[in-house]
Amino acid sequence: MKRAMAFTTMLMMVVFVLLLAPSTLLAADVTASVIVVGAGMSGISAAKTLSDAGIKDIVILEATDRIGGRIREQEFGGLNVEIGANWVEGVNGNELNPIWDMANKLKLKVFFSDYDNLYANTYKQAGKYESSFAQSAFDKADDSEKFGESVSKKLTATRQEDISILVSQRLKNQVPTTPIDMAIDYYKYDYEFAEPPRVTSLINTQPLSTFANFGEDLYFVADPRGYSSVVYHVARQFLTFDKSGKLTDPRVKFNKIVTEIKQSPSGVIVKTEDGTVYRAKYVMVSVSVGVLQTKLIDFVPDLPPWKILAVYQFDMAVYTKIFIKFPHKFWPTGNGTEFFLYAHDKRGYYTIWQQLEAQYPGANALLVTVTDDESRRIEQQSDEETKAEVMEVLRDMFGKNIPEPTDILVPKWWSNRFFKGTFSNWPIGVTRFEYDQIRAPVGRIYFTGEHTSEHYNGYVHGAYLAGIDSAKILIRCAKYGQCRYDIKPKGT
Repeated sequence: MKRAMAFTTMLMMVVFVLLLAPSTLLAADVTASVIVVGAGMSGISAAKTLSDAGIKDIVILEATDRIGGRIREQEFGGLNVEIGANWVEGVNGNELNPIWDMANKLKLKVFFSDYDNLYANTYKQAGKYESSFAQSAFDKADDSEKFGESVSKKLTATRQEDISILVSQRLKNQVPTTPIDMAIDYYKYDYEFAEPPRVTSLINTQPLSTFANFGEDLYFVADPRGYSSVVYHVARQFLTFDKSGKLTDPRVKFNKIVTEIKQSPSGVIVKTEDGTVYRAKYVMVSVSVGVLQTKLIDFVPDLPPWKILAVYQFDMAVYTKIFIKFPHKFWPTGNGTEFFLYAHDKRGYYTIWQQLEAQYPGANALLVTVTDDESRRIEQQSDEETKAEVMEVLRDMFGKNIPEPTDILVPKWWSNRFFKGTFSNWPIGVTRFEYDQIRAPVGRIYFTGEHTSEHYNGYVHGAYLAGIDSAKILIRCAKYGQCRYDIKPKGT
């Protein structure tokens, strides 16, 4: 997915200066001061920040029929389940996670995710591992992880080049090869990053800022109102809703698929798939990095080479949560049984399981997570084929006499042209320099999204905070004429 490009002298510049100084459009040509493309968490957060600064003449163009982006609930077998973001990650630390603060204010139903007993719930292709054997395998993986953290600190302290997590495992001579070792390795890395250790940066993930700053606890959201309630919570602070709670603000335009963004010295023109044309002084683009890597939006003139290179250096991961419902339970329930692992000869083959009795009592529902290449493979086959594979795995764990499922839900984020995945990852070697580039404005075009969050990319709080940060950059230019954007050179 990386695009080969020639380096230009622009790439090595320490300072990028906005190409276009603010100027006044003719009043008759102005639709808004700012157009925001996308109504996910980052887009809504950016729009609110603009509104709070007095820039209320905005238009939000959303490709779908709702706000929330990759925070999305869906009806499934009488339940309201989250097919996108599902956890508030980073809780009970020294700093307060802003999303946790919102969840508490909204009194969302959340459930602490306790993975401590996984060693007692690790299955193989014929039954279950002995707890003592599984515990030994977990201890070995913990030791390898601690070694990786120490290597990461040394590399950072001595300003050496980044390496992959897999390389650190090779240094320790602990590359997972057995089914149980691969399953535990998948749980430790792919389950969080949706990509394997061979392509995952050691320096940028060991440790993760989310857990170091906000705390190590995770809470699963299972509220009938949906996790998207946090996005609506932000939206209600500056947009208009009717008494029934429906968003009625005329500044939000649904089913508006942006296909072209054209800028000139006097402003921007944004065209949508249905032929509508919008004009503004500035545009804030909050689509995913996966969408930026496609041809959905045509930038006129083309984005400069340094910007395109920055976009293509980042990865768009795919994280798929498959929900399955049964007529009755056949798996263990009670304390210490919520999460269980399945070890297979093929790494990442329906590895991480969660029984949802606490979240949805009596629903007889399971959740299995797949990522990366497995997600893409599964998206290209029928749900019936996926169901057959899932049942084969469940029979390996719990025997042949288990019931057929009554329903299955397989989200398809990678195939969706409005998302092209679930969240971004910083690949090996990407530094603050590339981060500054991917966030940097190009003339009157500004960028936001979880992929522009230096410390919290991939998380809901990252999207929220990135929206605020990017909007402040635009505000400094639009209101105060401070349009210079500084990029720190590599190595600083």
